[in-house]
Amino acid sequence: MENWTRDQWEKSKEDFPKSVFYLYTPMCGTCMVASKMVEVISAMKPDLPIGKGDLNYIEELAVDYEIESVPCLLIQENGELVHKIYAFQSIPYLLEKIG
Repeated sequence: MENWTRDQWEKSKEDFPKSVFYLYTPMCGTCMVASKMVEVISAMKPDLPIGKGDLNYIEELAVDYEIESVPCLLIQENGELVHKIYAFQSIPYLLEKIG
């Protein structure tokens, strides 16, 4: 899973029918656990574009998407945001949301 800029996230919305953007901050303990979960999902779904971004460096995205906390998982389908997940309950739960 590679680090994405906001532009890369926006481009993924145009280029792919579905993509996922994982937002975190490095000092967040919950984010460390969520990162492991997203890494597993990335390995399970190698054809799904999944990027990650340190919210400290893409603050304008937090404002525009009204991000309330981290970790946060943005899931888009056909260019539209369909899920904004804050509670990373389990890998099966996230896989169900991603579809």
